[in-house]
Amino acid sequence: MTQSINSAPAQAAPEATAATVALGSAPGATHSPGLWALAWKRLRADHVAMAAMTVVGLYLLMLVLSASGLLAKDWAQEIGVNYAPPTFMGAQTDAERGFSDNDAVVEAPPPENPVDPLRDILRDLRKSGTVAIAPPVVANDYGIADPLAAEMAEIRAELAKKGGSVVLARKPTLPFGADKWGHDIIKKTIKGAETSIIVGLVAALLAVALGTIFGAVSGYFGGWVDDAFNWFYSIFTSIPYLLLILAVAAVLQQKGVMAIVLILGLTGWTGTYRLIRAEYMKHKSREYVMAADAIGASHWSKMFGHIFPNVSHVSLVQLSISVVGFIKSEVILSFLGFGVPVGVVSWGSMLNEAQNELILGKWWQLAAASIAMAILVTAFSLFTDALRDALDPKLK
Repeated sequence: MTQSINSAPAQAAPEATAATVALGSAPGATHSPGLWALAWKRLRADHVAMAAMTVVGLYLLMLVLSASGLLAKDWAQEIGVNYAPPTFMGAQTDAERGFSDNDAVVEAPPPENPVDPLRDILRDLRKSGTVAIAPPVVANDYGIADPLAAEMAEIRAELAKKGGSVVLARKPTLPFGADKWGHDIIKKTIKGAETSIIVGLVAALLAVALGTIFGAVSGYFGGWVDDAFNWFYSIFTSIPYLLLILAVAAVLQQKGVMAIVLILGLTGWTGTYRLIRAEYMKHKSREYVMAADAIGASHWSKMFGHIFPNVSHVSLVQLSISVVGFIKSEVILSFLGFGVPVGVVSWGSMLNEAQNELILGKWWQLAAASIAMAILVTAFSLFTDALRDALDPKLK
């Protein structure tokens, strides 16, 4: 009897230990995965989302390399002839460039001035050979008679003798063509992506930050504070967004990346404000907020230490959506002449130049800017949709 009593705990101990091990090893028994872990798991299962995220990551890498000078640093060098076509189209013929072989040398003397009082005297001197006829005028690479061609040839010869730099011959074709100044379209597109993406990211950060702060204050406090912010919100939403940014840009008359960021950021916070305000109105009466109030937490702590982590996914999704919208808005502003200044390239300025080139049949700058922007906007939109679904708590 004593042995059986003493052996009972010994037999129960392994069972309890096994149960404890099984309980500890059960998935989710000790801790449950958080919101971001579940979102990342859903994103990894979505192959389209991962491909879109890869494309966006490559664009951001290109932005970093371009900003650091490791990529497209020499985009402003005129390495090609004017409107050099893409390599797969071949070089332009003389007829396509606007002149023929007969236009290479212009030997005809200038016409006589009928009212020149020295006309007869000069005519006699030319006949007698006392006055030499002016040297022929040679046409340049663009089919235009260049009166300084002989002088420039002498200058280049002197520079070559002294070891100075000689202007290199421009290439007749480039991988994806050149603009009217001879800039490489591929390098110009990469540099333009730097400007457009920076404008989209920084303006989206500013707009989402303002919308989040305004929505948090309005939804948390309510009362006259909410009424004041709603009145301010109604002013911005009563005007169509595109007309609003064009009006602000026309009034400021300031061109530059910083001006565009301020215009877009200070006018694009309304969508984020509306969503964050609704979330704060819903969460401020939850039990965890009341518990924080019971332990003496301040308003700022409850707003951004307790409530915001539970609604931060809304701001993140709005950030990704705003980036796409602001990139397109920058393109529109630059296309209409309110965007980046002269000397700064962006996708919008490229499209602005391309509208004149398209009349001449030079389509490659328009195609390069449009394709680059379409790929980024499409990838960002697909990634945004997948991120919204991944962060939706109803899909757990």
